[in-house]
Parts: sequence; C-alpha cells; structure tokens
Amino acid sequence: MALALTPRRSVKRGGIIAMSRAWLEPRLTAAWQRDSRWLLPLRPLAALYGALLHCRRTAATLQADAPPLIVVGNITVGGSGKTPLLIAIAEQLRQSGWRPGIVSRGYGGRCSHYPLQVTAQTPAAECGDEPRLIANRTGLPVVVDPDRSRAVRHLQRCADVDVVLSDDGLQHHAMARSVEIVVVDGERQFANQRLLPAGPLREPLRRLESVDLVVVNGSQHCPQAPHSHAMALQAQPLLALNAAARSAALTAGSRVHAVAAIGHPQRFAKTLHQLGFAVQLQSAPDHATLTAAELTFSDGEAVVVTEKDAVKLTPALCAEVANPLWALPITAQLPALFWSRLDQLLGAAPSHQ
Repeated sequence: MALALTPRRSVKRGGIIAMSRAWLEPRLTAAWQRDSRWLLPLRPLAALYGALLHCRRTAATLQADAPPLIVVGNITVGGSGKTPLLIAIAEQLRQSGWRPGIVSRGYGGRCSHYPLQVTAQTPAAECGDEPRLIANRTGLPVVVDPDRSRAVRHLQRCADVDVVLSDDGLQHHAMARSVEIVVVDGERQFANQRLLPAGPLREPLRRLESVDLVVVNGSQHCPQAPHSHAMALQAQPLLALNAAARSAALTAGSRVHAVAAIGHPQRFAKTLHQLGFAVQLQSAPDHATLTAAELTFSDGEAVVVTEKDAVKLTPALCAEVANPLWALPITAQLPALFWSRLDQLLGAAPSHQ
C-alpha cells in the first residue's frame, strides 16, 4: 500500500502567529534531526536555557506528600506518546485497587478560571484536547491548571483520590513528585542531542539517569537509556464520526486521507499504512482545531483523524464534512517488567473500607 505524505493545504487559522508556527515547526524539527549548520548561532541561547534549567531544578522537591504523584513527561519537544501511556497507567492503577486522579496544564485550551475540573460537558476548547481525551477514556477525575501544583491541591480537595498522575510536567519543578516517567519517541529519539532552541531537548540527556522509568515508544533500542521499556501503540477499531462513515465500510486497501494536528503526524500515517490503507497525510500544528474545510476532499475518499483531534470536533462540524469521517483510537501496550517496576516504586494500593 502506498504511503504518500502530502503538504497541508493552505487554510487560514488563527492569524500570523499560528501561520508562522505552522511554517516553522516542521522546518525546525528537520533541522534538529540533521543538526543543520544554520542552528549554530542558536547554541549560546541553548547554553543560557541550560543554565536556567539548572537553577530551577536546584529548588525542586522530588518527593511528594501523600498521595503519591506520578509525572509522565518527556525531555524533548513534540509528540512522544505520553497521553496513551498515562491512560494505560491510570487504568492499570484502578484495576490494582488505586483511586487515580489526573492533572494537566491543558495546553491548547483557554478558560476564564482555574483550576478547572473537567466534566462531561467541558469542551476541549476550554480544557485542552489531551485532558478531554483522558477524561473520555478513563472516566477519572481530571483537573486542568497552568499551575499544576494548584491543580493537585484542588484534586485532593474535590475528589477521592489516593494517587495523582500528571500529564506532562516533568519540567514543572515546583510540583513535588514521587515517580518520574519519561517517554521517548523511538523513531526520532533526541535528534542532534542539543538543548532548545539549538535542538529539541527540554533538558539535558543526563536527566534520563535520574528518572525512575524510561519508556520508548515504538522501539526497544535507546542507547541513552539501556534499561528502558518498549511501548507499542495498538490501533483499535475505527469510530464513525458522521453519517457518511456510518453508511460506508472502510476496509484494508482503501484510500484514506489522514488528517492530524499532533506532534508527530507521520507516526499516525504509518499506523494507518500498517493497517493496510493507502494513506495521504495532511498535517496541522499540534493542538490546532481542524476545520470542516480541512476535512473535506473533492475525491470523496474517507478521512481519518486521531482520537485526540476527534474530541475537538463537534457533531455539527462532523455533519458538515461530506467525506466519510472516522477516528482511530489507540491503546498503549507495555511489558510486564514495566508494571512490576511501577508496583515496586508505588508500593501496595491503600485498603478502602
């Protein structure tokens, strides 16, 4: 089956800043992977960024008070797969007798007040796409706040939880934590291994030595983390999002348009390709809300979006799309050794009378 990566169509979204970001992001990512020479002038800024990181970490508190807090984050910019990992951990903890709650910064959302407790009625435009997806998939308490420490306090006051998971926040050093888990993109890994903005690193590679667990998405080999655990993202049955999809079958061999506003859209396209589809990829900036125009194609072929993008699509918008519109859910699969190590770090779940 063919895998064609085509450029995103020119659609105005959010003004000059958003359009500049859409132009810059893929070029920066490619430059980091190649360690392009034009990045050389940025290295002094990377050194300054590293010094600021050191100052912030000096004041960090690494042991949380009860309940224990697990940070699931990464040390690079761009998508790495932390959201499906966090969902898998939350579900596993619940099955083991814990009562998890989740906090998130809510990137991409905008609300008039914080902390924001995510309910079934909270739109992704307010809470952010990842918290909305996490709440949908787990049914667990989710609190959004740019100040994650305040989100944790609010969660403890308003929900019956005995363990907290933080969606990202590895670099939010003001938030105490009990367990740190880093997710690595197995395909891109660390590119030129330089700090921002000369490279993709949010923290130096030596940070991997101090975290409790390293998970590599899509690969078992990561030279910088020899004791890492491999994570596989497993596709689930496609979900029909509009009437056109509900009245049409989508089978292996079909041509599809993959439309994604995520950190690493090529991984999404590759997943669809592995399922047997002939894929044409259209990408938008991470966390962007897709429009009906971006989901409509004159050829009438099916359109598939990520589950993260689907939570931002209203029923009315989906109905505007003439093409059959589907969403692809994924779940994270992890080895038994990962769960055993996490159990050791957390200890036994509290008894609930």
